[in-house]
Amino acid sequence: MQALGALFQEDATFVNRFGHYVRGVDEIVKLHAPIHATIYSDSTLDNELIDKVQLADGVALIHFWSRLQAGEAHPAGRHAVDTLILAVLTRQAGGWRIKALENVTLTNPRTGETVLRDRQGS
Repeated sequence: MQALGALFQEDATFVNRFGHYVRGVDEIVKLHAPIHATIYSDSTLDNELIDKVQLADGVALIHFWSRLQAGEAHPAGRHAVDTLILAVLTRQAGGWRIKALENVTLTNPRTGETVLRDRQGS
Protein backbone atom coordinates (compact mmCIF):
# COMPACT_ATOMS: atom_id res chain seq x y z
CA MET A 1 0.00 0.00 0.00
CA GLN A 2 2.99 2.32 0.48
CA ALA A 3 3.86 1.87 -3.20
CA LEU A 4 0.27 2.73 -4.16
CA GLY A 5 0.33 5.87 -2.02
CA ALA A 6 3.63 6.98 -3.55
CA LEU A 7 1.93 7.29 -6.96
CA PHE A 8 -0.32 10.14 -5.78
CA GLN A 9 0.05 13.79 -4.84
CA GLU A 10 -0.75 14.38 -1.17
CA ASP A 11 -4.10 16.08 -2.01
CA ALA A 12 -5.03 13.82 -4.94
CA THR A 13 -8.59 12.71 -5.66
CA PHE A 14 -9.67 9.18 -6.59
CA VAL A 15 -12.95 7.75 -7.91
CA ASN A 16 -13.08 3.97 -7.87
CA ARG A 17 -15.02 1.81 -10.31
CA PHE A 18 -18.08 1.92 -8.07
CA GLY A 19 -18.20 5.73 -7.97
CA HIS A 20 -16.70 6.09 -4.46
CA TYR A 21 -14.88 9.47 -4.27
CA VAL A 22 -12.05 10.17 -1.83
CA ARG A 23 -9.53 13.01 -1.43
CA GLY A 24 -6.01 12.72 -0.09
CA VAL A 25 -3.41 10.00 -0.35
CA ASP A 26 -4.23 8.62 3.12
CA GLU A 27 -7.89 8.19 2.12
CA ILE A 28 -6.89 6.58 -1.20
CA VAL A 29 -4.75 4.03 0.62
CA LYS A 30 -7.47 3.50 3.25
CA LEU A 31 -9.98 2.77 0.47
CA HIS A 32 -7.73 0.13 -1.10
CA ALA A 33 -6.03 -1.55 1.89
CA PRO A 34 -8.94 -3.72 3.11
CA ILE A 35 -9.78 -5.21 -0.30
CA HIS A 36 -6.13 -5.82 -1.18
CA ALA A 37 -5.68 -7.65 2.13
CA THR A 38 -8.72 -9.85 1.46
CA ILE A 39 -10.67 -10.37 -1.78
CA TYR A 40 -7.92 -9.02 -4.09
CA SER A 41 -5.00 -10.53 -2.16
CA ASP A 42 -4.19 -12.97 -4.98
CA SER A 43 -5.23 -10.75 -7.88
CA THR A 44 -3.12 -9.14 -10.57
CA LEU A 45 -3.50 -5.93 -12.57
CA ASP A 46 -2.38 -5.34 -16.14
CA ASN A 47 -2.38 -1.76 -17.46
CA GLU A 48 -2.08 -0.61 -21.06
CA LEU A 49 -1.53 3.05 -21.90
CA ILE A 50 -3.97 4.34 -24.54
CA ASP A 51 -2.80 7.92 -24.87
CA LYS A 52 -1.18 10.83 -23.11
CA VAL A 53 -1.68 14.54 -23.65
CA GLN A 54 0.45 17.29 -22.20
CA LEU A 55 -2.01 19.96 -21.02
CA ALA A 56 0.64 22.43 -19.81
CA ASP A 57 4.19 22.38 -18.57
CA GLY A 58 4.19 19.83 -15.76
CA VAL A 59 0.58 18.71 -16.33
CA ALA A 60 -0.48 15.65 -18.35
CA LEU A 61 -3.66 13.69 -18.94
CA ILE A 62 -3.50 9.95 -19.57
CA HIS A 63 -6.01 7.22 -20.43
CA PHE A 64 -5.25 3.55 -19.92
CA TRP A 65 -6.98 0.20 -19.93
CA SER A 66 -6.73 -1.82 -16.76
CA ARG A 67 -7.56 -5.52 -16.47
CA LEU A 68 -8.02 -6.93 -12.99
CA GLN A 69 -7.57 -10.70 -12.81
CA ALA A 70 -9.29 -11.65 -9.55
CA GLY A 71 -8.04 -14.82 -7.92
CA GLU A 72 -9.54 -17.52 -5.74
CA ALA A 73 -9.70 -15.17 -2.72
CA HIS A 74 -12.56 -13.26 -4.38
CA PRO A 75 -16.05 -14.47 -3.39
CA ALA A 76 -16.92 -14.87 -7.10
CA GLY A 77 -13.71 -16.84 -7.70
CA ARG A 78 -11.38 -16.26 -10.62
CA HIS A 79 -12.65 -13.70 -13.09
CA ALA A 80 -11.54 -10.64 -15.04
CA VAL A 81 -12.77 -7.04 -14.90
CA ASP A 82 -11.84 -4.38 -17.44
CA THR A 83 -11.84 -0.70 -16.61
CA LEU A 84 -10.92 2.49 -18.42
CA ILE A 85 -8.90 4.92 -16.32
CA LEU A 86 -8.42 8.63 -16.79
CA ALA A 87 -5.71 10.33 -14.71
CA VAL A 88 -4.25 13.81 -14.45
CA LEU A 89 -0.59 13.83 -13.50
CA THR A 90 1.46 16.77 -12.26
CA ARG A 91 5.20 17.13 -11.97
CA GLN A 92 6.46 18.39 -8.63
CA ALA A 93 9.93 18.17 -7.13
CA GLY A 94 11.18 16.44 -10.27
CA GLY A 95 8.68 13.57 -10.24
CA TRP A 96 5.31 12.85 -11.82
CA ARG A 97 2.46 11.96 -9.46
CA ILE A 98 -1.28 11.43 -9.92
CA LYS A 99 -3.38 14.47 -9.03
CA ALA A 100 -6.75 12.95 -9.97
CA LEU A 101 -7.86 9.51 -11.14
CA GLU A 102 -11.20 8.06 -12.21
CA ASN A 103 -11.75 4.36 -12.85
CA VAL A 104 -14.79 3.24 -14.92
CA THR A 105 -15.93 -0.38 -15.21
CA LEU A 106 -16.91 -1.44 -18.71
CA THR A 107 -20.57 -2.44 -18.67
CA ASN A 108 -23.31 -3.15 -21.17
CA PRO A 109 -25.68 -0.16 -20.89
CA ARG A 110 -28.70 -2.32 -21.76
CA THR A 111 -28.10 -5.07 -19.19
CA GLY A 112 -25.65 -3.65 -16.66
CA GLU A 113 -23.45 -6.71 -17.12
CA THR A 114 -19.71 -6.18 -17.06
CA VAL A 115 -17.98 -6.44 -20.42
CA LEU A 116 -14.45 -7.53 -21.24
CA ARG A 117 -12.92 -5.54 -24.04
CA ASP A 118 -11.40 -7.14 -27.10
CA ARG A 119 -7.69 -6.94 -26.31
CA GLN A 120 -6.89 -6.88 -30.02
CA GLY A 121 -8.57 -3.50 -30.43
CA SER A 122 -10.49 -1.44 -27.92
